[in-house]
Amino acid sequence: MQNSLYVNLSAQVALDKRLTTTANNVANMATAGFRAEETKFSALLAQATKGAVAFVGSGDTYLSRASGPITKTDSPLDVAVQGDAWLAIGGSSSPVYTRDGRLTMDATGQLRSLTGQPVLDPGGSPLLLDPQQGPPTIGRDGSIYQGTNQVGALGLFILDKKGTLTRAPGNAVTSSLPARPVQDFTGIGIVQGYVEGSNVNPIMEMTKLITIQRAFESAATATAEAESSLQSAVKSLSPQGS
Repeated sequence: MQNSLYVNLSAQVALDKRLTTTANNVANMATAGFRAEETKFSALLAQATKGAVAFVGSGDTYLSRASGPITKTDSPLDVAVQGDAWLAIGGSSSPVYTRDGRLTMDATGQLRSLTGQPVLDPGGSPLLLDPQQGPPTIGRDGSIYQGTNQVGALGLFILDKKGTLTRAPGNAVTSSLPARPVQDFTGIGIVQGYVEGSNVNPIMEMTKLITIQRAFESAATATAEAESSLQSAVKSLSPQGS
C-alpha cells in the first residue's frame, strides 16, 4: 500500500481525537472550575522504508492549568481560588482536587461540594460546621468562622507542575505527584462570594472545530485520490485481458 494512505489515515485518527477533546471543551464552557483539555502531537518516523516517512501520532492529551474568569455571586458558600492552588475534596480512596468552589452545607453541618463530596481541611479531614450558627465567613487563607469562632479552614493545595493531571469524578482532578498544602498565601488565596468559571476560550474552541473539520475533509480527499491512483496503477500493470 502507498505510504500516502498510511499518512492520511494517521492524520484522520489524530484529527478525530482532537475533535473529541475540543467538543468536550465546548460542552463544558459553562461548567464552573472546568479545565480545558488540550492535545499535543508528535511525528512518528517509519522504519520500513528507505526514505523518511513522517506519520502523525494519535496525540497525548493534557489539562490546561490556566485560570478561568471569576463571577460575583454573593453566596457565602461560593468561593473562588486565586493563584495556582486547588481545593481538596474526598475521592473514592484518596483526596481529589478541584477549582469548583460551589459549596453546600448538609443538615448535619458537613461542608460538601456541589456533587456531594466532603470538602477537606489542610490535614485532609472533612469540615463540620454548626448549621444553627448561620452562613460562615471565609478568610483569604481559607479560615472559616461562624460568629467570632474559627470552626475550621478550607484546604488549599499546590499540584506540582511536573505532575500529570487526570480527570476525576465531581469536576475534579488527580495528580501523578503528591499535592502539598499552601504555606505562603502571597498571590494565593480564597475569595468568598465568587465562583471561578471554565477556562475554555469559546472563540478559540469554535475556531478549532472549523479548522479540524476542514483538515479532516482535506485528509479524506487526499485518501480518495491516493486510492484512485493506486487502482489506476494496478489496472495499467495488469496483463491485458486478465
